[in-house]
Amino acid sequence: MRTDPWESGPAYERYMGRWSRLVAARFTEWLAPPEGLSWLDVGCGTGALSTAVAEGCRPRTLLGVDRSEPFVRAATLTVGGGARTAFAVADAMALPVRDASCDVAVSGLTLNFLPEPAAGAAELVRAVRPGGGTVAAYVWDYGDGMAFLRHFWDAVATVDPAAAVALDEGRRFALCRPERLHSLWTEAGLTAVTTAPIDVRTVFADFADLWDPFLAGQGPAPGYVASLTPGDRDRLRTAYAESVPHEPDGSIDLTARAWAVRGVRRTSPARWTGQAGRSGRAW
Repeated sequence: MRTDPWESGPAYERYMGRWSRLVAARFTEWLAPPEGLSWLDVGCGTGALSTAVAEGCRPRTLLGVDRSEPFVRAATLTVGGGARTAFAVADAMALPVRDASCDVAVSGLTLNFLPEPAAGAAELVRAVRPGGGTVAAYVWDYGDGMAFLRHFWDAVATVDPAAAVALDEGRRFALCRPERLHSLWTEAGLTAVTTAPIDVRTVFADFADLWDPFLAGQGPAPGYVASLTPGDRDRLRTAYAESVPHEPDGSIDLTARAWAVRGVRRTSPARWTGQAGRSGRAW
């Protein structure tokens, strides 16, 4: 199990958080929940989805949990909501909540980093009330829909083919497809399961705006960049710059797709009987 680095809230924000926030707002619009519900955000990171819930859904309560203490600190500082919002360091595979204690359990950009996604899904289901509790999540489409990462790993393939085969997120994260998400939700005992794509623009002012966040080492691709020698890093930078389309003003205008899934807990959830391992993602 590869362990990806998740240690700096500001670095993550510049690399991925700015795009995750766009998806999170669209995701909560897609859920269209009533106001006054009790929410749980699992793998809350720096607070992208929690912010969207706090600002757009008027929750009665909101608890965000993540295994990365620096990310939890960042979320605590940036997410509004006052006394009704709280954050805690906790594992997605062993949530610190009572059974059926929430109305909605959500997770953004999280499931693919779990060693046992079915165990994580079972925990989400356990947390919501039977008879209508909602469980929903979204993950990046690393295979086809995440353009700036697709260009990145295609560039890696030209300078370090073995690393591209081993580390390309499109290969690592097969869960990030609607069919797999639908199956995961139905196998967890949820009903009325639906999936939907969420597309957002990822506009970079210039190539430095695209490349520099990869140097901070937060996440799979930046973690790989951090492992390179200066010479190999320069070769990758050149290949990457040549692979992405540039607008006349030097900007780079791409798109990113996430796949969202939601379902409803009608009865008691299916019990997970596998062995829950230590997560590769920093919760």
